Amino acid sequence: MTLKANDPSRKSWVTVEPNSDFPIQNLPFGVFRVSGGDARIGVAIGEYVLDLAAVQEAGYFNIGQLPAGIFKNQYLNPFMELGKAITRDVRERVSQLLLDSNDELASAPGVYDKFLLKQADVEMLMPVFVRDYTDFYSSREHATNVGTMFRGKDNALMPNWLHLPVGYHGRASSIVVSGTPTKRPKGQTKNDDEEQPSFGPTKRLDFELEMAFITSQATAMGESIAADEAENYIFGMVLFNDWSARDIQKWEYVPLGPFLGKNFSSVVSPWVVTMDALEPFRVAGPEQRPEPLPYLKTSGKKNIDIDLEVGIQPDGGEEKVVCHSNFKHMYWNINQQLAHHTVNGCNIGVGDMYASGTISGPEESAFGSMLEIAWKGTKPVQMPDGTERRFIHDGDTVIMRGHCEKDGLRIGFGEVRSKVLPAE
Repeated sequence: MTLKANDPSRKSWVTVEPNSDFPIQNLPFGVFRVSGGDARIGVAIGEYVLDLAAVQEAGYFNIGQLPAGIFKNQYLNPFMELGKAITRDVRERVSQLLLDSNDELASAPGVYDKFLLKQADVEMLMPVFVRDYTDFYSSREHATNVGTMFRGKDNALMPNWLHLPVGYHGRASSIVVSGTPTKRPKGQTKNDDEEQPSFGPTKRLDFELEMAFITSQATAMGESIAADEAENYIFGMVLFNDWSARDIQKWEYVPLGPFLGKNFSSVVSPWVVTMDALEPFRVAGPEQRPEPLPYLKTSGKKNIDIDLEVGIQPDGGEEKVVCHSNFKHMYWNINQQLAHHTVNGCNIGVGDMYASGTISGPEESAFGSMLEIAWKGTKPVQMPDGTERRFIHDGDTVIMRGHCEKDGLRIGFGEVRSKVLPAE
């Protein structure tokens, strides 16, 4: 499918810096408000937010089946639920309105007061209402690293890992938008040399570099989604920092898996980049051996080339980038994840979020968590201020960024950041 909005030669009459994540070929959707006002849906272009509610009120949308007031919403859910045909038409129309050869909107009186607002002047809100959340474990490099640490190199991957996308159901209520601080969680921990567990704040707070996709269509219980049809149900993607308390998790996770070590906070970027905008950056995934079962087979290029990085910034100090990874390394792609999620008849909903699991690459510089970067605390990271990090300290801000780049075109996600506050 050829989308005019993806044309790499397109330019906007809105000034967009060359290194911006938000050129006219991106147009991600988000939810914002101004000075405590009502929430509204907007699109990012350069350093601005295009207020889609104002655009619709002014009569610039001539799209059938687009309900009045659809962009005056606290979440993207009602808009996404309209279906890809309509949401795609909206993105195409916005691209047309922002095109440098079209003065429909550019010549409107007060365009930079009524329609275009500086991102720095608005408050970005949680983009979707997350009804349900699933966290996968789909990076072979990450699973191998963690398995090697705890079970040895010969037993790094569990017997099922190469046969199915491993995942667990996480906590939707504690997914928050970028900029929300994270309080250091408390819980039970037990060191190997201790007879009894103790209670207190985690000493091993960690980030997990992840991406997440969001579904825009619901299914009924008993229905399954075919792997090659999965993207018909996926609206777009966000950056995802899945905080983890490693010491709490280690003590609690056998036999039922993550609980208090994971459910205290996950932080997402505010702009949802559509699957349409990501289309030019598709690549083939890693070879899968053994061959997946038929319901997990996909055709074509299903992985996406997204450069990712993580920085740690001490309170009042200089940021240090500690990870450079890429989403293309994922062993199980998002189509396979959704197909496996629903193969048993599990119903999905609009706004449900599905995280990738930690995204690690083959080199040490691409490890996507402090557990791996500092190798269980044995290789501390030296910071610019002379301190070192085995895990994340109080006052640290963890910043994740991601973008695609090809033939001079850059499509980005912005960033997701969260500052760690002391435990109460």
